Amino acid sequence: MTRTIVAAIDGSPASRSAAGWAARAAELRGLPLTLVKAWEPLPDRLAAATGSDAATLEHWSGRVLRAVAEEITGRNPGLEVSERLVAGRPAEALAEAAAEAELLVLGSRGLGRVGGFLVGSVGQAVVASSRTPVVLVRAGQTGAEEYLPAVPSGGRPVPRPVVLGIDTEKPGEAVTAFAFEEAARRGAPLHVVQSWALPPYTVHSVAAAVDLYEQYTREMAALLAETLAPWREKFPAVEVVEVSRTGGAADHLLDAAAEASLVVVGRRIRRGPLGVHIGPVTHAMLHHATTPVAVVAHE
Repeated sequence: MTRTIVAAIDGSPASRSAAGWAARAAELRGLPLTLVKAWEPLPDRLAAATGSDAATLEHWSGRVLRAVAEEITGRNPGLEVSERLVAGRPAEALAEAAAEAELLVLGSRGLGRVGGFLVGSVGQAVVASSRTPVVLVRAGQTGAEEYLPAVPSGGRPVPRPVVLGIDTEKPGEAVTAFAFEEAARRGAPLHVVQSWALPPYTVHSVAAAVDLYEQYTREMAALLAETLAPWREKFPAVEVVEVSRTGGAADHLLDAAAEASLVVVGRRIRRGPLGVHIGPVTHAMLHHATTPVAVVAHE
């Protein structure tokens, strides 16, 4: 089966931005793009009261899907674009579509100029359960944000960096691989952000704390370099910037995200009774980042 990039369409400006981002991702990968629109029949009583029967809902859903497909095809004439109209609950339809996809792209309404994403119940359910990488794209993003505003004289636009949040204790190979691959495709530098804290029981005095901080800083930086060494060897063309800092991981990632084209974070796959979970750092990025965020599931 041919792999594809899938974008979820609901007619909103956010989903149109997601479709545009997905089209660029499909072109970078040399893959087709599938636009998916889910429509859910109304309960009989509500359908009778509003005059919105199943045929009407399907008709208008199809019109929305075709309009976005025509828009994407017009902007990307060499891209293979297909449409998929599905009856059923949106979260379930998107989960099914994601299972066959290389990447699933969702739109999200922004929370103002300094806010992040407004992730609805459907988006949260898909992000928390999908084993396919999911990218959240904010409404109004056109692709120009992926490049620095200044273009070198006679040169091409310079891509903004891809940012990877990494836990060197459990780095998650799928997450790291995704970030390196995205940076390589875009010709962009990769900024890898590691956060850590001093062990509280080792601090006994100011002098000891200073010495310990310097020692721990060197050790954590060395651990980050060791973790990334095989990836640097595998992707020699990718410029890697290692950032190892003490403090909250979400805060450092948000700072790095301000100048990035894409932020990559992980979601650990859970099989226990606690059910689906995206983790506090990923949750913070989804709700506060202003740049597209890729959530990659890993063991």
